[in-house]
Amino acid sequence: MTNSFIKPLFLASGLLFYTALGFAQDNLVNSLKNNQSANSTAGFKFTEVINLENTPVQNQGSSGTCWSYSTNSFLESEMIRMGKQPVALSQIFSARNAYVEKGISYVRMHGAVTLGDGGALHDVINMYRKYGAVPQLNYTGLNYGTKNNKFAEMAAITTGMLEAVVKNPNGTLTPNWEKAYAGMIDSYLGTVPEKFDYKGKSYTPQSFAKQVVGINPDDYAELSSFNDHPFYSKFTLMVPDNWSFDQVSNVPVNELTEIIDNALKKGYSVSWATDVSEKYFSYKNGVAYVPTKPVEEMNAEETAALFAEPKPEMEITQENRQAAFDNYQTTDDHGMHIVGLAKDQNGREYYIVKNSWGVTNDYKGYLYVTKNYVKYKTTAILLHKGGIPSAISRKLGL
Repeated sequence: MTNSFIKPLFLASGLLFYTALGFAQDNLVNSLKNNQSANSTAGFKFTEVINLENTPVQNQGSSGTCWSYSTNSFLESEMIRMGKQPVALSQIFSARNAYVEKGISYVRMHGAVTLGDGGALHDVINMYRKYGAVPQLNYTGLNYGTKNNKFAEMAAITTGMLEAVVKNPNGTLTPNWEKAYAGMIDSYLGTVPEKFDYKGKSYTPQSFAKQVVGINPDDYAELSSFNDHPFYSKFTLMVPDNWSFDQVSNVPVNELTEIIDNALKKGYSVSWATDVSEKYFSYKNGVAYVPTKPVEEMNAEETAALFAEPKPEMEITQENRQAAFDNYQTTDDHGMHIVGLAKDQNGREYYIVKNSWGVTNDYKGYLYVTKNYVKYKTTAILLHKGGIPSAISRKLGL
């Protein structure tokens, strides 16, 4: 990867849910690739409204690291917004440190925390705050000859190791288990460099984060929308991969898109956690929307034409959004990066979304996602506080 950035011509992710055996990502991606129409690009005519500069699309491979790819992509765009030359940041550096912290949490919680390599948007900010950042070239995570991430074996072994620690066979935990656990991760991903050179100067991860990347972790906020908590207050996001029990700010559903719109207009991109398991999300076609008719009630002809052209959408309310989450129809299974806004030939607005599954779909790794889909399926967004409308910011006390 290079440090250059591009302004995408078209319209973020790995699974936030990822099993210890590592199969969930591959199975979902394969199913999404089969969920398509042949003539999507002919039926949809998109016109860009906002298209923020961002770094090249990457491929997370067989790993549940979408949260790290999407939010590191977001940080790279933050560097561009601040007038800096963006650096391709190591997503696996963030992930490696989160795995270490998650393992400690798992043992302290007696095994009552989700394992695997899934995570949340705030994990990248938290790891940045504690550990700093490293260029991707200095820490690829490809430590044993693979060209792309392949984490299933590591996940299975580290899970077994932590389960053994929790069983506490000695009766008292040794002082060595954390070192042994981190060493097991590093044997797969590589040892983190204590120092490295970048453009002729030596850095530590902490000094690189401060002097080159230059973001302030305190400048960022994570938000969601659920009606079982008071609006404009903070609550613990109850999803399995929130292993750190971070809190997010709660806003009404219509304000989610109001916030994203305001951010994009002011030049701020948005890191986005969502559900992509529905048949009306097509990675291959690069389109996601919410049809008025449930897919399970469609006949074969209707299903085949899901992405043939723009179609009417279901109205999204606070109530049906909440019901989808409560019924497990909406889960935190993917993270992506919102980088722009577009309209189709009928004037409907779509967010331009950067994914991390490579460039194999119809829009070279980008997707067009309707605002209704974002309202319905978002589990969280993360952005610079400066992108939040001032009236909403005041209500949130930011």
